[in-house]
Amino acid sequence: MKFTLECEREDDGRWIAEVPQLPGVLAYAINADAAMSKVEVLALRVLAERLEHDEAKPQEISISVPIAA
Repeated sequence: MKFTLECEREDDGRWIAEVPQLPGVLAYAINADAAMSKVEVLALRVLAERLEHDEAKPQEISISVPIAA
């Protein structure tokens, strides 16, 4: 299973990061690094919850982070 972190700046100046493969997994922060860090933690928590509640089977995962511009 491969996950991609996407991050962009909102019109109000905040940064939003999300993992498109996990609906609802998104985080806001004051800079891109903080947003990506928060969303990565959230994605791992969601995956852990799914495993703990037998909603998913263990499998190899890969997380891709975009290169900073």
